[in-house]
Amino acid sequence: MMGFILFVDKVTAWAGKAFAWCILIMTFGVSYEVFVRYVLGNPTSWAFDISYMMYGTLFMMAGAYTLARDGHVRGDVIYRLWKPKTQAVVELILYILFFFPGILALVFAGWEYAQESWFYGEVSVMSPANVPIFQFKTIIPIAGGLLVLQGAAQVCRCILCIRTGEWPAHLEDVEEMEIMMQHQYEDEPAAREDIDEIIEDDGK
Repeated sequence: MMGFILFVDKVTAWAGKAFAWCILIMTFGVSYEVFVRYVLGNPTSWAFDISYMMYGTLFMMAGAYTLARDGHVRGDVIYRLWKPKTQAVVELILYILFFFPGILALVFAGWEYAQESWFYGEVSVMSPANVPIFQFKTIIPIAGGLLVLQGAAQVCRCILCIRTGEWPAHLEDVEEMEIMMQHQYEDEPAAREDIDEIIEDDGK
């Protein structure tokens, strides 16, 4: 079961990191639009379409990755006071009653939307550029499928926690800088010594 969890975590991590590059495309599109609109006085007809498609893709494809890292917003005022086993039981019930029905509805509805969009060769009505958006709508069922897969891994996590009384570890690849510094340095003198060594090496 733990092997399945780690496999799914790696798959969703790859997808999340791969589609994270959408933010660069969106940034380039918006920056270019600002430049040509306000400096050259010649706005584009496609920048708005690029921005919402890239943001939507990034938002949807990051869902499973965020779930794998336990990063979604949770009303944990009471939740955090429970023992791990109680947390796991409640989460398992909520996954079965709410998560899977909602995400499966997203997958099936998204699949129908994508099929119709590809059939008609749908283009954006937001601008005169007629930017194709059928490929963008394909992201909906794909993102939903990844969420279903990650949800299955989360259910396995709940089952393991119910059995052992402890939550299985999550993969970690991003930390706040302050947390990293706290882990690296127990006190200020240790930090100062490392900084002095770096300065000395640069001088040499």
